[in-house]
Amino acid sequence: MNQEKDRHTDREKNKYYYWKGIKVGMPICLGYFAVSFALGIAARNAGMTPGQAGLTSMLVNASAGQYAGFLVIAGDAGYLEMIVMELVANARYLLMSCALSQKLGPETGLLHRLLVGFDLTDEIFGVAVSVPEKLNPYYNYGMMTVAIPGWALGTLFGVIMGNVLPERVVRALSVALYGMFIAIIVPPARKNKVIGGLILIAMGLSFLFSILPVLSGLSSGVRTIILTVLISGGAAVLFPVEEEKENGA
Repeated sequence: MNQEKDRHTDREKNKYYYWKGIKVGMPICLGYFAVSFALGIAARNAGMTPGQAGLTSMLVNASAGQYAGFLVIAGDAGYLEMIVMELVANARYLLMSCALSQKLGPETGLLHRLLVGFDLTDEIFGVAVSVPEKLNPYYNYGMMTVAIPGWALGTLFGVIMGNVLPERVVRALSVALYGMFIAIIVPPARKNKVIGGLILIAMGLSFLFSILPVLSGLSSGVRTIILTVLISGGAAVLFPVEEEKENGA
């Protein structure tokens, strides 16, 4: 009798967190729709159909990773370059997954952990990690329920509109994706001069790589991989981040 009561209590708790996740996930959904619309333009420029682009966004919720993948597809590069590119572009999710796993209770099973990790985006991570108590996976499921369709539909409609609108308008809309990246890098650059300097260095080196005789012959994906490894590795050596001291230490 007590076990049945506990199961009923767990169901009610999961239901509560699920609907709470949907509520906090709605702003994420709307933001994703707007951003992924521009991503759909990039997918269209890579020659993808609306169905292909929408399915990609259903399975991969990663703006930088998807955009990098579309660049590789547009450049007609090989699978190895695609794999390396995605590993580099999405490496931060490994750290985010490790951090969020500490928020899950010990009773959380492997299946729930895998499902939570399936759609661990920057925004969902930020909301989930801010929960003061232990994280209920159904809280993430609620956010995923609205966030994933928002991202996928935005990408799909971006491709559709890219096929309908005049070429000049499509080129103008393509700039929106760069605006998204600018919105991502400007706030941390204003807070940290090192980050701002590294961004300027990355921009300068990227331009040089595109005009130098040997490097310009490489695909854009390979150049991005080389720059990412060089700049991030150099920054880690020259400007290491000090670990926060424990209270009372």
